[in-house]
Amino acid sequence: MEVKNPFNANQIRRVSLLPPEARLLPVTASGPEEQAEVFAFWTRDPKAILDNSDELEKRGYGFFVMTTLTSYPAILEPNAPPLDRVIQTMRSLADKITADRVIWRYDPVFLSNITDFGFHRRNFAAIAARLNGKVNKVIISLYDEYSRAEKRLAALEREGVLGRITDRGPEFKDLICELARIAQREGMEIQSCAEELSDLGIKSGACIDGEYLHRIFGFRNSGLKVHTKDPGQRSRCLCVQSVDIGSYGDCPAGCVYCYAS
Repeated sequence: MEVKNPFNANQIRRVSLLPPEARLLPVTASGPEEQAEVFAFWTRDPKAILDNSDELEKRGYGFFVMTTLTSYPAILEPNAPPLDRVIQTMRSLADKITADRVIWRYDPVFLSNITDFGFHRRNFAAIAARLNGKVNKVIISLYDEYSRAEKRLAALEREGVLGRITDRGPEFKDLICELARIAQREGMEIQSCAEELSDLGIKSGACIDGEYLHRIFGFRNSGLKVHTKDPGQRSRCLCVQSVDIGSYGDCPAGCVYCYAS
């Protein structure tokens, strides 16, 4: 696959998608680390992955799916796929590839007058209850200020339809603790993405987690750097080294708070 640098369209990287079976062939100059062991999918709508999961398995690829599901008001997520459909797809995917390989992202936790503390308690609990037994892990993060998102949010504030809550005092801390309790009640491990919330009951975790990859998939390729932090990520990101083959601007959801839109 040819992947454009999102910050420089003239810079193109070629990424090998050779499956694990290719290791039975003589090792080329590119080395075994250039072969694809596992795909980590980020998506808001996993239906296409469910529809093609048999093909991926047949070709010998391991994969797991992280689905962002927040169910915020349409003013914040104008084109997000329907909640019921996404939940049903996640449940069907878990039945097919196991719950360990279907991860829910409640990301970001965005606080405002229309998504206040009470909203998040009710919303998170309702989604978690419907995913009980089909998802074993939920990942949360907090909204980070990025210039493009800030411009869109500021426009909504000028129109009087949005008022952000930035206070991270006792009520905020109570909310995070409550999310941890809800996740535990519904049989889910909860972790944060590039956030320090351990004092509130949520451990820091990695979305691409070397220990998880070993446990779920195992590895025949000693060249994989599954214990090495990816140097290209933020300082608080704990993900191991990987190659991003996605691109910005392709998601149709149009979330106003998204850094990549």
